[in-house]
Amino acid sequence: TRSLTITSSDQSMFEKAQGEKVTLPCTFELSEEDEGPLDIEWVLIPADNQKREQIIIMYAVDRIYNHYYAAMNGRMQFTNLDPKSGDGSLDILNLKAADTGTYQCKVKKAPGVQSRKIQLTVLVKPARTKCSIEGSQEIGKDVTLKCVSQEGSPLLSYDWRRVSGTQELPATSMLNKNTGELLLKNASREYSGIYNCVASNRVGMDECSVELNVTPPVNTAGIIAGAIIGTLLGLSLLCFLIFCCCKKHREKKYEKEVHHDIREDVPPPKSRSSTARSYIGSNRSSLGSMSPSNMEGYTKTPYSQVPSEDFERAPPQNPTFAPSKVAAPNLSRMGAVPVMIPAQSKDGSIV
Repeated sequence: TRSLTITSSDQSMFEKAQGEKVTLPCTFELSEEDEGPLDIEWVLIPADNQKREQIIIMYAVDRIYNHYYAAMNGRMQFTNLDPKSGDGSLDILNLKAADTGTYQCKVKKAPGVQSRKIQLTVLVKPARTKCSIEGSQEIGKDVTLKCVSQEGSPLLSYDWRRVSGTQELPATSMLNKNTGELLLKNASREYSGIYNCVASNRVGMDECSVELNVTPPVNTAGIIAGAIIGTLLGLSLLCFLIFCCCKKHREKKYEKEVHHDIREDVPPPKSRSSTARSYIGSNRSSLGSMSPSNMEGYTKTPYSQVPSEDFERAPPQNPTFAPSKVAAPNLSRMGAVPVMIPAQSKDGSIV
């Protein structure tokens, strides 16, 4: 008895790059004995057997249902808009790494039932590949060139080649295609140049470049001596600046003290003493002789007529000296007549 059969090719594995499109085939033929309604389902079988199968798209009773699997909404469709014609193949657009998995096509038309599994692997092309140099780039040292892709599905393969010069890798080089490391032992000047790394897998490739410059060893003794000399010069300059600042501070302090002493030694104004001399000279004629009668008139002269400011700045008397020992001022030098202060005896007479 003839029954429903799936006629698509026996290819059960597909590898595609991320972002590409894939068509999973599922063509079939019906028999005269298949009288029930046609039902086509595409199911995603999880890698974990503990999880349930997930229906992603289905055709039943002349209608398409494609809202079961949110992760592929808008990215999947039946290849033939009328699957009942015998073509239930599935198109998946803009592939992602998460689309990797096992897909199963089930075709049912009672009493016939057939299914087929297809393994889909979505590979990511190498991308953002970076090259670097590890180790001292000196003559006689070992240098390692590194190459790593930030993106890309395994298994990635790395290959180095020299772009400049002889375009051949040095004889002492050792390449690890799995890790992308190129070891150059006992480097020499001839190793200098530009090196290019190519990272690849089954769906694409990416590359980067790095420049190697092998130089003579650095004179560390000279560097240390230069550092010491520079430090000593810096300390000397610092000491000189401190000395200059201290010297300038002392000079300013000395100038300030001298200026203060000069201000204290300035003599008082002469206008007050001249005023006193003119006042005393103006009263010489009124004094006359040293008789008691004349002295009586002098004593009656009111003190209010003498300017008080002329006597406010009289030379201070030393309180330690007795009044009797103080010498009388030489009034003749001042242009004034000596004044005798009258005294009254016990009997009332003027002495």
